[in-house]
Amino acid sequence: MPLLPILRYPDPRLKTPATAITEIDDELRRLALDMAETMYGAPGIGLAATQVNVHKRLIVADASETRDRLLILVNPELIQSEGSRVGEEGCLSVPGVYDKIERAERVVVGYLDLDGNRQTVEAEGMLSVCLQHEMEHLDGKIFVEHLSPLKQKRIRAKLLKQARVTA
Repeated sequence: MPLLPILRYPDPRLKTPATAITEIDDELRRLALDMAETMYGAPGIGLAATQVNVHKRLIVADASETRDRLLILVNPELIQSEGSRVGEEGCLSVPGVYDKIERAERVVVGYLDLDGNRQTVEAEGMLSVCLQHEMEHLDGKIFVEHLSPLKQKRIRAKLLKQARVTA
């Protein structure tokens, strides 16, 4: 399974909203496994299809310490959220940038598994944050948009400069 290239902020393709998946086939299953390998290799705890320039509603996540609890969520949707927490977040599409973001403490997310069965996951802590973060990617939103315009401008400039240096 190949590692997929991850789009980097401020790439405008990260702003493309993902469309609902209407068919779960072998191609989608292969994409999900490639995304999982890419996420683990990065290393990260979540990856949305948008981040690999596939604009379908697909997320992979594994916030376990042992890295053996892979979740693959097709067409995820937030069913319930409660509580509030502020924690430091980062993003594979915004490398080297971390900041404090407010999120719900607990969430319930509905989704389809790779067999097309309806599932729900109840998450709290890091997994809750991860799922909220990745679902925002599917809507074309990046975590830095929670930050002040000044911070966003600095992050954008820093990453554009890094891209020029490595090009």
